[in-house]
Amino acid sequence: MGAFSRQRFFQELAHGCLLPTAQQGLEQVWQLLVICLLCRLLWMLGLPSFVKHLSTVAGGFYTLYLFFELHMIWVVLLSLLCYLFLFLCRHSTIRGTFLSITVLIYLLLGELHMMDTTNWHKMRGSQMVVAMKAISLAFDLDRGVVASVPSPIEFMGYIYFVGTVIFGPWISFNSYKEALEGRKLSLAWLWKVSVSWVKSQVCLVISNCVAPYLFPYFIPVYGDKLLR
Repeated sequence: MGAFSRQRFFQELAHGCLLPTAQQGLEQVWQLLVICLLCRLLWMLGLPSFVKHLSTVAGGFYTLYLFFELHMIWVVLLSLLCYLFLFLCRHSTIRGTFLSITVLIYLLLGELHMMDTTNWHKMRGSQMVVAMKAISLAFDLDRGVVASVPSPIEFMGYIYFVGTVIFGPWISFNSYKEALEGRKLSLAWLWKVSVSWVKSQVCLVISNCVAPYLFPYFIPVYGDKLLR
């Protein structure tokens, strides 16, 4: 009976969680990967910088709409607030600290008052990415790593960089500018992208299926209730 229960447990885990999670992960990511590839190919054409920034903004907006639909406006409002702050305080030397406080207040208001909890939590990851980018830019301006406040199109291109606007990670403004240079594609680059995607899928499956199910199975804190 124990062997049968164990076998049934793993079968249900595979068909009820592992495969659906991997499939849903692919369904959510494939359009994002295509947009990233299109932007990468566009940047290799030697177009003017403002065209590259515009393409990044367009790709970022489309991606935000795919994931959040009209609720993306809250991410846009945060980015506009951050740029307005940086522009008005462009002669200050403590922009990083003040912007951190401003962003914290905005996020707390959003969490507690501005919209329903369910939709806000869906966007919380993107909100944090936008916040980290804007705050890091403010500190780079304070330290002189970035010479001056970027133009609106440069700032929005950085904030809505399609490769990071949904899932992250945070990148610096200088790293974003390097990405726009449009380095040549290679088999090594394609292999690195493929390996990174496989790793992300594995991490998604582990966090969603393996960790919450197998940990109590092998360490039966609650006895054998999982198998009944």
